[in-house]
Amino acid sequence: MHVALRLEPLELRLRRRFAIARGFEDVSETLVVHLTSDGIEALGEVTPSPRYGENVALIQSQLGGIDLADANLLDVQATLTRVPAGQRGAMCALDLALHDRAGKLLGVPAYELFGLDPARAKLTSFTIGLAHLEETLQKVREAAHLPILKVKLGAGKEVETLEVIRAHYRGTIRVDANEGWSADAAVKLLRELRRFDLEFCEQPVPAGHPEELRYVRERSPIPIFTDEDSVTADDVPRLAGCVDGINVKLVKCGGMREAVRMIRAAREHKLKVMIGCMVESSILSTAAAHLTPLADYADVDGPLLIVNDPFEGVIYDGAQLRLPRLPGLGVRARTTA
Repeated sequence: MHVALRLEPLELRLRRRFAIARGFEDVSETLVVHLTSDGIEALGEVTPSPRYGENVALIQSQLGGIDLADANLLDVQATLTRVPAGQRGAMCALDLALHDRAGKLLGVPAYELFGLDPARAKLTSFTIGLAHLEETLQKVREAAHLPILKVKLGAGKEVETLEVIRAHYRGTIRVDANEGWSADAAVKLLRELRRFDLEFCEQPVPAGHPEELRYVRERSPIPIFTDEDSVTADDVPRLAGCVDGINVKLVKCGGMREAVRMIRAAREHKLKVMIGCMVESSILSTAAAHLTPLADYADVDGPLLIVNDPFEGVIYDGAQLRLPRLPGLGVRARTTA
């Protein structure tokens, strides 16, 4: 069987500068995988983060070193073992392509490969990045029709930011500090922020300190979720009792199959689950959307943040994620008029 792997780096331009507590970006670099075999072209993607020591050039090199010539591509698990341990970005890209191919070969959408009901796909939040108060207000006004906002914090003016937002927005608000606070500062701030009726707070303290998460959770009036602390399923047991839930991202854990394993681990430890995303194209976000029937919450708004998505897949019916019924991931090249 002839297998061809073509790697396509892309630059995704953001509608607005996207800032979090660690920095900002105007362009998101992503890598698209085109896997061709048996006359089927399958798509995968990875949008690597320097936070986890990865970039597009590194993952290109890693994927270029994988030999798939004699692989049984329908045996996804066995094929993924050809990716060296720790290369989670490369694994994510290949994992998506393998599931896309399997669905196309069998004639079923990816959610059916996992036995999931598309009617149970979740509402997604829409992210409001860090900005001056005037720009924050403008962003909120543009998103006023959406029922859930995820507001980035962690760089100061947290109270002022939420005062501005709550003066104009009555929907659900989640906040994400992206490791921006100390444990004591997090407790103090979350007690102050309680009056803004927040659904939960994501990653208030730097990753790697579960005891600090526990300290914050025990004193916070607002539920605590992780993101940077919950990378793979192996991280979940140590988080049990320290937080209320975890953010699962395909790029972090290594794709759809690993995300399911991570979700199962979370359930075993009685943790809530949110399916998240990076600033990414519709390939990755559609793959993530296929798994949202397994989750409690979704933060899958990557394509909404960019202006030049070359693909179309998951449909945004307001905030409701509508899964494509086409085989595989259901992602196609975007047509232009």
